Amino acid sequence: MTAIEPDILSPKFFEDPNAVLEVMREDYPVVYHEATQAWLISRYDDVERAFKDKAFTSKNYEWQLEPVHGRTILQMEGRDHSAHRNLIAPAFRGSELTAKFVPVIAANARDLIDGFRTDGKVDLVDQFTIRFPINVIVDMLGLDKSDHERFQKWYHSIMMFLSNLTGDEEVMAQGLQTKDELESYMMPIIAQRRADPGDDLLSTLCTAIIDGEQMTDLEIKAFVSLLLVAGGETTDKAMSNMMMNLIANPDQLQAVRDDRSLIDNAFAETLRHSPPVQMIMRQPEEDVEMHGVTIPAGSTVTCLIAGANRDPRHYADPDKFDIFRDDLDVSKAFSGAANHTGFCLGRHFCIGAMLARTEVDIATNQLLDAMDDVAFDGLPPTPEGVFTRAPKSMPLTFTPTGP
Repeated sequence: MTAIEPDILSPKFFEDPNAVLEVMREDYPVVYHEATQAWLISRYDDVERAFKDKAFTSKNYEWQLEPVHGRTILQMEGRDHSAHRNLIAPAFRGSELTAKFVPVIAANARDLIDGFRTDGKVDLVDQFTIRFPINVIVDMLGLDKSDHERFQKWYHSIMMFLSNLTGDEEVMAQGLQTKDELESYMMPIIAQRRADPGDDLLSTLCTAIIDGEQMTDLEIKAFVSLLLVAGGETTDKAMSNMMMNLIANPDQLQAVRDDRSLIDNAFAETLRHSPPVQMIMRQPEEDVEMHGVTIPAGSTVTCLIAGANRDPRHYADPDKFDIFRDDLDVSKAFSGAANHTGFCLGRHFCIGAMLARTEVDIATNQLLDAMDDVAFDGLPPTPEGVFTRAPKSMPLTFTPTGP
């Protein structure tokens, strides 16, 4: 037996998940994890199969997400899933994203940067990345800007619930309380938007017709709850990880500063090298065999996307952060044809991928314009987390470029 066991709740995994994932890929490609009652898979081809093969469903979200969100699009399959996805998708890509929401994104980035623009130092996580995407979502929905802090609190509570792999009862209770608080907040606003719709995303949801019917109030509230997490967590932690990676590699940071089109490369490589979400669950509809092991129908399969994204069978020197690598297709990195698993794959590929890309592009451009000579203020930050992973703090120093 190897000295490192395939335990995603172990101190070794918390300290350095990639060392454990390397052992899992080679020695335990399929293993049952008793503590979470789930089968763990970590090789790229296996994770890709779980995301694309119709034998694997998202029914696990009935216990994982529904208690805190309500029923969401992530649980839907077939025609129901397609209809809801087609309704929501335009707001997150193409002309509607550009015309309606790019100004919202730019204004939110500018407002936050103005808070530290001339200081010469900043905790980038506390003062920017953790706030930026949630503020954008609140404004996209046409909700009151004064409620930014309230949504920050709800976002944190929901994420704690979803990443509660040990089943902490206090965390679960807080998450359920947040569900009730968000519902009480949203229901009167949903009723008002139905009666007097505006030009915001919430009004679009309130007036949309799907197969001859409108979404129910609870479906709309569930989508708002999901959007807080799906839209917030990916961008928040991905931006933190991307900036950490670039500052740790000054030559690559300078390349991005000189050629801003390379922001896409840096974001795509971060999603591969340092994905904000480390694992996604699936539930097979039938018995599935992998590597001589039968995974029973109805069980939980934990797809370790952080392991898949560093599989040496798919990437050369996979532990190296390299925005110029030729085995990551940046042109497809934000689409369902991506060859990384950071945004999932297949029919449930992240619907907000283009929104996240747009947010990261705008925010990174503004940050680089405002800050020169960026460096860590002290030791480089250490990422933390098991379900999601990123630095909780990132003190930086910089030279302000102007008022």
